[in-house]
Amino acid sequence: MSDLRDAAMSAKAWPFEEARRILKRYEKAPPEKGYVLFETGYGPSGLPHIGTFGEVLRTTMIRRAFEAISDIPTRLICFSDDMDGMRKVPGNVPHQEMLQQHLQKPLTSVPDPFDEFESFGHHNNAMLRRFLDTFGFEYEFYSATDFYKSGQFDATLLRCAERYDDLMKIMLKSLREERQQTYSIFLPIHPETGRVLYVPLKNVDAAKGEITFDDEQGREWTLPVTGGQVKLQWKPDFGARWAALGVDFEMYGKDHSTNTPIYDGICRTLGVPAPEHFTYELFLDDQGQKISKSKGNGLSIDEWLSYAATESLSYFMFQKPKTAKRLWWDVIPKAVDEYHQQLRAYPDQDLATQLNNPVWHIHGGEVPESRMVVPFSMLLNLASAAHAENKQAMWSFINRYAPEATPETHPDLDAAAGFAVRYFEDFVKPNKVFRAPDEKERAAIADLAAQLKAHDGPTDDETLQSLVFAVGKAHGFEPLRDWFKALYEVLLGQSQGPRFGGFIALYGVDETVALIETALAGELA
Repeated sequence: MSDLRDAAMSAKAWPFEEARRILKRYEKAPPEKGYVLFETGYGPSGLPHIGTFGEVLRTTMIRRAFEAISDIPTRLICFSDDMDGMRKVPGNVPHQEMLQQHLQKPLTSVPDPFDEFESFGHHNNAMLRRFLDTFGFEYEFYSATDFYKSGQFDATLLRCAERYDDLMKIMLKSLREERQQTYSIFLPIHPETGRVLYVPLKNVDAAKGEITFDDEQGREWTLPVTGGQVKLQWKPDFGARWAALGVDFEMYGKDHSTNTPIYDGICRTLGVPAPEHFTYELFLDDQGQKISKSKGNGLSIDEWLSYAATESLSYFMFQKPKTAKRLWWDVIPKAVDEYHQQLRAYPDQDLATQLNNPVWHIHGGEVPESRMVVPFSMLLNLASAAHAENKQAMWSFINRYAPEATPETHPDLDAAAGFAVRYFEDFVKPNKVFRAPDEKERAAIADLAAQLKAHDGPTDDETLQSLVFAVGKAHGFEPLRDWFKALYEVLLGQSQGPRFGGFIALYGVDETVALIETALAGELA
């Protein structure tokens, strides 16, 4: 354990860097509350999306890194701001007209358009928890509605009333003059309509813990700030929640970064040190636009898991969190293969290198063995060449390449074979464009078929790759990547492809010869 801790204290992987910053908060004394608190926030205005998952995953990675360098207990809270008023109807849910009638109501007071839960907020919370549970996260779920109504937030809300002027100074500096005239950190919830009201306050009585305001009809009301009858505007809510819970760490996207001084100022004004932060870059869709849960652009967790195992998504999330990343279908195969490359490398690495390997963070130090003896990219090309419609068809080829493998002994490979067939049918096959070879390419490809027919030696990857390489060189391809590009375009209908010797070893020498003859006969293009 001491070796692990020593190595972790100098590990360069970003979760360890963040963990050391958190530990520094308590270098003089451990936290009075008895634990370090990590938090992630979720705005359930739309269905949970993959960015929300990434936030919890990355926070969990930092939490695990912290546990490797410290004995202080930890907790992770996933907090849903489900008391927020529904400002607009998400475009990707049913019953749009019905939802329009409930605008500005707290999400937990809006009927569920899917008719499955007691409210839209409850529905989205359940979706979030289901997604998180799929990945086995250890977390505690907090609902803002419960937090406000149960009284857990009351002491902090009363302190907000006491320090109202100081909190307003922080907020007013960030607002345009027109907005300053009507702004208040408190938003009353109308006792009759149940809507969240954005109205100026006539009075804040700190001694009684009450606010007075006129509603849209000009009627005066006085409400206590406690008990869920009033909520905080979202920026003050952010900082006040940190203060109420004693949060030590929270990460958020760079779209929040300009608000960090506000969140911190609110928290400190309420008498509690602000937490450590980590700002990550945003995910982009295929057009380079920010992914939005209300638009429903980009990939969902369920969509990714239709084509690859959970660990590949975790690997994608680990990589360069401070760099904007395109999150689209074509990143999946690369993530799968790179994840397994890292798994295979892990056993032979020293401890310091292992701690910087993404798989240590994905698996919390309990790293499994990769049984993926065929890369996902190769399986995609096999599905193409073999016209495989299910993973059983794939296994007849896999067993020739790896006779010792079975679906039972290689479950990750078995799952990947099924994913590859599905991915090929949905994304590769519709975009395939075969072409006829030019005169030079035709001669070289015919020569390759002849040499494969005559080949009487080993049929392993390296031997076959050398043969393909030699044919390309003999026919004057310079650079040689033009030769391999021609093979991919003529035989596989794509401009990029696998290591071709490995493909022949997997697909079969006779089958590859037959594929070449079909292409040269003009039956593919």
